[in-house]
Amino acid sequence: MKTPCEVVTKDVLLKAYSIGIFPMAESADDTSVVWIAPQKRGILPLHSFHAPRSLRRRIRNCGFLIRVNQDFEGTMAGCADRPSTWISAGLRSLFMTLHTEGHAHSVEVYDQNHVLVGGLYGLSIGGAFFAESKFSRVSDASKIALAYLVARMRFGGYALLDVQFLTPHLARLGAIEVPSAVYRQNLESALARDADFFLLSESVQPSEVVHLITQTS
Repeated sequence: MKTPCEVVTKDVLLKAYSIGIFPMAESADDTSVVWIAPQKRGILPLHSFHAPRSLRRRIRNCGFLIRVNQDFEGTMAGCADRPSTWISAGLRSLFMTLHTEGHAHSVEVYDQNHVLVGGLYGLSIGGAFFAESKFSRVSDASKIALAYLVARMRFGGYALLDVQFLTPHLARLGAIEVPSAVYRQNLESALARDADFFLLSESVQPSEVVHLITQTS
């Protein structure tokens, strides 16, 4: 079912995510959204994140600056900057509203010249984070953003990282696919938690991030 973006409110979006449904547009200039509820859902179990030695070394030595919510709009624009995208202008506007009201967040990667070179964004409800999209303009930037997200979620008491669809790239990092019924059970449990996205300091050291993402419990 397609719904014009102009009639989709933040409350509609929050309700949709809370029952396992998310919106996508069919193209960048689409003025409507399609509601998606996959029969199999991609999730990344927080205690099964696979950080290869090369990624751990990259986190420690990359020299990137990692920030949260410094440029949410720029992060969305980076995610949409590709020949074909489901992130329409309408969805960007809706997520900017969610961000302004404290529901949507970005994890951003900056180079030594303070230029945005990668990141991700998504929606936080209770103990669930719904990762929407990510981008890289330099090698490994989106992987590092994801690692920092996992560290932040583990430290902040989250229970569910929803990645929507399983891809080979995400599978290599520990993501799995679960039936929709299992996903809904996990979602219900996660939504009941009182997680804190900002509990982890933005000035966290890379070594602490590596420690957080490699803990087994």
